[in-house]
Amino acid sequence: MLKDKTKDRFYLDKDFLSSPDTRTLRILSEYLGPRQRFSRNHVEDTIVFFGSARIKSKQDAELALKEAPDNLSKNKRQQLEHHLEMSQFYESARELAKRLTKWSKKLKNSKHRYIITSGGGPGVMEATNRGASEAKGLSIGLNITLPFEQSGNSWITPDLNMQFHYFFMRKFWMAYLAKALVAFPGGFGTLDELMEILTLIQTEKIHKSIPIVLFGKEFWGNVINWDYLVKVGTIERKDLKLFTICDTVDEAFDAITTKITGVHTGPNF
Repeated sequence: MLKDKTKDRFYLDKDFLSSPDTRTLRILSEYLGPRQRFSRNHVEDTIVFFGSARIKSKQDAELALKEAPDNLSKNKRQQLEHHLEMSQFYESARELAKRLTKWSKKLKNSKHRYIITSGGGPGVMEATNRGASEAKGLSIGLNITLPFEQSGNSWITPDLNMQFHYFFMRKFWMAYLAKALVAFPGGFGTLDELMEILTLIQTEKIHKSIPIVLFGKEFWGNVINWDYLVKVGTIERKDLKLFTICDTVDEAFDAITTKITGVHTGPNF
């Protein structure tokens, strides 16, 4: 029996590359791999969307409610009705991503600027990539391998569909090229991503100016009591200026493009 000679070369030995001893190489690959993809697609900067993977499109939510059996329990029916109500955020993310992509494509000398980016999954992330794709723009998906959740969606530009193992490397690429952020309603993941970015800006670990939009006044007003954080002294009043809370696509679009135009586009706008 012939010996597998690939085992003689460490860089082809899968067992070795998957071992704890080569964790630094795996981390480095999640830095160099995306950098190569962005470079060959001439991606200069991004607009990143955060949001729940569980929010459905209006079409899917309406269909689920329509096809529900007559004997469905009251709680289950209320859940389906809630999905339909929350679908407004899917449609808003889709429309905002589409409008921002069209706006970006019209900028002078900025063929691949302000590329719409999501966490690459379903829900708001899918809506984001879908809107950018419908505007015939590039669409980035920064996926994370999870044991219980779908990864990827069909609206991501194939060469910009990236899979991460390490959350911190995924969040690095979300922040590094970002020139704006939009946070739609979401759970632990969305809150984690948003708070990390706010912390980096507050502590001046990020020096660039990044407009941050929180979409959905009722949601964010119920989830986080910003005024209470100021009252008890855990943040300062000026920290509330780090973000804008919006309720409509028009408000969000204006907040993002006005800030970007004044800070990042310069004479090429």
